Order: sequence, then C-alpha cells, then structure tokens
Amino acid sequence: MTATNHAIPRPEYPRPQMVRSKWLNLNGEWEFEIDNGQSGKQRQLFETKALADKIKVPFCPESKLSGVENKDFMAAVWYRKEMTIPTDWNDERILLHFGAVDYETEVWVNGKSAGTHRGGYASFSLDITHLLIAGTNVLTVCAEDDVRSGLQPRGKQSALFHSHGCDYTRTTGIWQTVWLEAVPQHYLQGFKLTPDPDNHSLHVEGEFVASDSFTFTVEAEFDGKTVGSQSAIINGNQSRLSVKLSESHLWEIGSPKLYDLKLSIQQNGKTIDEVDSYFGLRSVKWDNNAILINGKPVFQRLVLDQGFYPDGIYTAPTDADLKRDIELSMSLGFNGARLHEKVFEARFLYWADQLGYIVWGEHANWGLDITTAQGLQQFLPEWIEIVKRDYNSPALVGWCPFNETWDGPQGTRQNDEVLRITYQVTKSLDATRPVIDTSGNFHVVTDIFDIHDYEQNPEKFAEKYEAMRSGGERYVTFPDRQKYEEQPYFVSEYGGIWWNPGQADQKSWGYGDRPKTEQEFISRYEGLTLSLLENPYICAFCYTQLYDVEQEVNGLLTYDRNHKFDPEIIRRINATVAAIEKIAANTAK
Repeated sequence: MTATNHAIPRPEYPRPQMVRSKWLNLNGEWEFEIDNGQSGKQRQLFETKALADKIKVPFCPESKLSGVENKDFMAAVWYRKEMTIPTDWNDERILLHFGAVDYETEVWVNGKSAGTHRGGYASFSLDITHLLIAGTNVLTVCAEDDVRSGLQPRGKQSALFHSHGCDYTRTTGIWQTVWLEAVPQHYLQGFKLTPDPDNHSLHVEGEFVASDSFTFTVEAEFDGKTVGSQSAIINGNQSRLSVKLSESHLWEIGSPKLYDLKLSIQQNGKTIDEVDSYFGLRSVKWDNNAILINGKPVFQRLVLDQGFYPDGIYTAPTDADLKRDIELSMSLGFNGARLHEKVFEARFLYWADQLGYIVWGEHANWGLDITTAQGLQQFLPEWIEIVKRDYNSPALVGWCPFNETWDGPQGTRQNDEVLRITYQVTKSLDATRPVIDTSGNFHVVTDIFDIHDYEQNPEKFAEKYEAMRSGGERYVTFPDRQKYEEQPYFVSEYGGIWWNPGQADQKSWGYGDRPKTEQEFISRYEGLTLSLLENPYICAFCYTQLYDVEQEVNGLLTYDRNHKFDPEIIRRINATVAAIEKIAANTAK
C-alpha cells in the first residue's frame, strides 16, 4: 500500500532513492506537550493516556504550520500518536523511520523503549516489530534540545531568545516526515552507488539483514530499456558487484540524464525483497585550477541556500517548495548551491538530481565547541550517517563538514585534529568527491582552498585577486592560520549585499553599507561577480544569498521568494563565460 493521502502534510514518499511499495505516512495531527523541566521520563509520559496539546507533524513547534508557534527555548518536547498497522503487513518486519528530529531522541512503542538517536539532522530508523500488538499501537517520542550547551551542532538556530543577525528561529523536535515501512524478514538495508563513466559502469555495494544464502541482483534501465544487469552472492550481509552499461548517458549540469535502477534479493529463484532507485553517470575530479565534472572544467556558480521557510522554519511547507527554490536559483543563472549550516532533506537532493543542479553537503556545526576532542565525539557519528545517506546523489559534488570554525572564548582555538580526523573519515567514506575541511577558516587539510570575502567595494575586492590573474600569489585570509597549497581556489562566500528599501521598521541585518539605489546594487553585484568569473585561477563562487531569512536581508529574493530585481539582469551577469571555461574551450579546439 502507498500513503499519498493529500489530507496530511508532506504526503510524498520521503526517501526517493530507495523506494518500496509498502509504507505508511504518519504525518498529521499528533498529541504534544512541552517539558521544560525535562521531568517527563520520571513522570513516565511514555505511558500516559494523553498529552496536553496537539501539533501538526512534521512541522517544528516553533513554526506557524505546526499550530503551536512557541518560539521560546524548549528543553524537551513529547509526541504521542495512536496507529494501526495494515493487516497485510502481519508477516513482515515493521521499520519506523524519522527524517530528522532535533536533537536527542528516545522512542517508545506501547510504553516500551524502541531505541534512541543523537543528532538533529541525520535520518534514522528503528525495527519495532517485536513491540507491536494487534489493533491500536501507541507511538511516543521525546526530543531533548539545548542549542546553548556547546555540545550539539545548531547551525543557524539562534542561541539567544530572539532571532538576530544571521541566526534565525530555532527548530525543536520532529521536523521531517515520520513513516512506517514493511519489509521482508530478510531485506536490503541500504546500498552505495558509485558511477564510473570512464569504464561505462556502476559499482554497487549492498548491505542486508539476512541470515541465509541469497543472490543480490541489480538491473539498470535508461528510457525504459534494460542497459545492464549483474548478480552476486550475498556474503556476510554484504555484497559488491559492478554493472556494465551498454549505453552511456552522462548526468550533467542542466542536462540530468538519469538511469532507473531495480535492486533485489532472491533465494531459490524467488524474489524476496525489491526496491526501486536511480543513479546518474557522472564523475567529479579536481586539479590545481579547476573542479571537473565528467572531465570538463565547470565554473561552479553557486548561491548560499539556508533552507528556511517563513511558515515552516526548517521544513518546506510542500515538496513543490523544495523544487521551486532550485528552479528560482537556476532562473537567476546559478548552477548549484552550498546547502548552508543545515543538512537538507532527501527530497531536496532528489529535485537537485532531477533538475541537474549541483550542491555541496554541509553539517550545521555552529554552536558545537570543537576546541577539544569531545567535539569530535559529538560530531562524527552523525556526520557519518549524513555522508552515508546522501552518497548516492549525483547532484552532490563535494562535502564540507565545518563552516567558519572561529576561535572560542578566552582565545581558545579549534582543535585541528577534530578537523583532520573528520576530513580523513569523510575521505574513507567517499573518495569520489572533494572535501573542504572547514569553509572559510581555519583550514587544516582540504582538497579545495576556499575563502569568505564580504568586501563591498568592487575595486577593492578585485584588487585582492589581481595577482592571481597572471598566476601570481593567491589571496589568503588569515595567513597566520592557513596556507594555500596549490588546490583549486573557491570564493565560497561573497556579496551579501544589503537591500531592503521597502522595510519600515529597520530591524534588519546585512553585510557592509547598503546601496542607495537599485542600480547601485546591480553595479556592485556585477563588479564583484565578474572579477571572480574572469579570473583563470578561480574555479567557483558562492553568492550570499538566494533569499532573505527573517532579519537577514541580503537575498536576491525576499523571504517569501519574490524577486527583488529583474531576474534576467542577475542571470545575464552570472551567465558570463568564465575564464576557466574559455581556456577549456580553446584547449579543445
């Protein structure tokens, strides 16, 4: 059975790269209660017959769409929902999935603990089969959250009572889809897809819950035609195989050719489990000047996307809103985004895959103290979950676990080993993509050298990079703390031009001085952007930012996604042929 009831919010299938037919969406009305004293476990709220209030899942209680709209700090929140398991699931395992819950979660089924999870951004699942009873079952969830502790990544969630500067309204508790899935007793738990266009192949690693001998089969189709198939014996709950493709169709920016994929396990000629997926055939490589997509230098014209919504905060009101943000960005001439200080939901990556829009995956490290090894303990387990979840997306072209790792109070510095170990672990999980250890500062070991530069004067801005145009010394921020070592060079934050002429209360924030006229804004935008595009030793930029968020008003769009300027003007500037693209074109002649 499928759960596509449009009476509930966010009804679409939440995990589009691993689709099964039997699932049940649990979004909608839940019982809810705020537990500021964190006494709910002592009071055994997991056994209560009812909670005090109501909430609409998957929207956080701070949001308007949740129906709660409480913007104060909430030390803990509780959820309760009664559910009935479909009768045709009786002989199968039942998995309970959470897209994301912020931050420390415990789950009970019928008053018995089903498991815990720590991390506000990674998806997680629990096998609850052994806790279910016939008829009505009760699901209870407690989420504890403390963005002021220094012990958890909070991203752009404000650690003050109010939203301020570039920190915004908080998100507590459930903020992505909750759903049930029926799987066989032996089933495919996950898989890793590594495209190999040079060898016209797809390499597949499968993980299984299985205690017997099975065969793992992968079949690839393009445009309805089978173009490759391969099988292998499952050995120790894992299996690896390579599918040779009879036709090669590259996934490229703006031209996202995708293959359909069917993965299954069989025993004695009978299919035991089967899932549908897709993949894109593309490669990412990097040399000392450029990042290559399918062997070609592509200037990455990126925009900073914060992933916030006026009524949903962290959660897009609809799936169409996720797609629309990408389409709006592309209409402005951007070919991708830094998904900034937040792990975006799987549906956003799905639309990026479908639309040919490249993205960099980040974690929400702000708020986490990484001056000691304890920061690594808090950070790394969830980061591993994130990398594994999003590895298969062809749109994802790089990883950036940390952003602007500023020094702490009393001059305490980042523990460089936290960054170094995170970089090394990321590379061990994914050798196919570049990794930036910490965007902007302070680099320890990085595949791409990136900086942040919010200079607002185009002439002064261009002057910093002038020597580079002829192969001279690279501009390095904080030269006493980081060193350029011949990596590709990426200005990963710039601009942030403050523009809010229609705002009456002036409760706003942006970078530098505000332009006095729209024409002055356009002139500044053009000057800053062209100085990067026309430099042969710069391979990518990221403009701050796509849309306003609350008081931060340096977006090209308003918070409700209306254009501030004629989009064609911005698109024309961004579409200027970059120096590295001219060089590549001339070399190819």
